Amino acid sequence: MKHTLPILLAAAAIALTGCQTLNVRPVYDPVGYKPKNPSNVRVKVSLQNRMVYVLEGDKPLLVTATAIGLPAKPTPKGNFRVIEKIENKRSGSYGFWVNGNSIIAGTSGQCPGGSYHYVGFPMQYWVGFSPGYGFHVGSVWPTPRTHGCLRIHENAARELYEIVRIGTPVNIAQTQPEDATLGKNPPRPQDYNDPDPPKSLTISSAVFKKDPNDIPRDQP
Repeated sequence: MKHTLPILLAAAAIALTGCQTLNVRPVYDPVGYKPKNPSNVRVKVSLQNRMVYVLEGDKPLLVTATAIGLPAKPTPKGNFRVIEKIENKRSGSYGFWVNGNSIIAGTSGQCPGGSYHYVGFPMQYWVGFSPGYGFHVGSVWPTPRTHGCLRIHENAARELYEIVRIGTPVNIAQTQPEDATLGKNPPRPQDYNDPDPPKSLTISSAVFKKDPNDIPRDQP
């Protein structure tokens, strides 16, 4: 029954408008599976295809699109391991300076005044693989957009968070062999078209969403 509310609302809208056709965006909800042997899990990232492949041996556990770093702040390539998992993390570098109702976007080192305090940008279901770099919830733009992190859709982020553990290998390369199979013409989220949430929400604890259904399922 996961994510049924948007579908029900769309159906109700269609019923109210008669024969009019609505442009309803498909829900992006890739399936994640629990590993049978967590020590055999590995994560592979294709920068060219902007895809994340979570594998147990050669079996896919989760395949999801990702947003990658800007040319000036690229996502690092190489072999890494998961070094930390933080469910509700905020950025120590990018965020907002807050003074009452005044909320100004900025970096942590540039305070606009003595009465302001810094609140980092939310990076829910953080899976860090190198100091300052990790996977986390965020809009999945089709063009390079991040400061080097790998942002994934909220419906995939908790599943990735649950599947991997500290020490899980992470390989990031320009391309991966899986691009020709698992990553060939995959669906991609369109959340980058959504308006930004109000800054008042972004700096509050309410921004950290939790859906108990968004966890990996047992393998068939």
